[in-house]
Amino acid sequence: MIRPGDRVVDATAGRGRDTLTLAHLVGPTGRVDAFDIQPEALAETAKLLDEHGLSPRVCLWQRDHALLAEVIDPGLRAVVFNLGYLPGSNHRIITQPESSRRAIESSLKLLKPGGAAVVTLYRGHAGGREESEYLINYLGRIPKERCTILEGRYLNQGEDSPHWVIIQLKGRLAI
Repeated sequence: MIRPGDRVVDATAGRGRDTLTLAHLVGPTGRVDAFDIQPEALAETAKLLDEHGLSPRVCLWQRDHALLAEVIDPGLRAVVFNLGYLPGSNHRIITQPESSRRAIESSLKLLKPGGAAVVTLYRGHAGGREESEYLINYLGRIPKERCTILEGRYLNQGEDSPHWVIIQLKGRLAI
């Protein structure tokens, strides 16, 4: 789905692995904007990108993902969310339900027709189940005429395992 020359967003940069993958996919003519509120996350992401020579393809933003529409123009191919906390860090610093909802809502306005947002939700930490339920409730109310929403989960890993949602805007994606 993501091709060279595309513009995409990693709404939760974390340790940079998704940002790195996106930078590979958009190629030298594409762009990735990656957001995180924690300086530690952005420093790790920058280091990983430098190690792979992909820093020129990425702009790092230290700000809440709910504010991405303030700095990102419409026309995105994809937005990726990995909600929860920064692995190996303070588990009390977590994404928040309302902030994440605003970020998802903004990203849907910035996507091209046919573009997609992929949201991974983690339920196994304090606040994770509440955020997941809040967002699933919000997403379930989006009109089917606007987008298609698919939820997936691990059937053999218990109630607290991560699950994901893929939201694809209706309309033909320009090739």
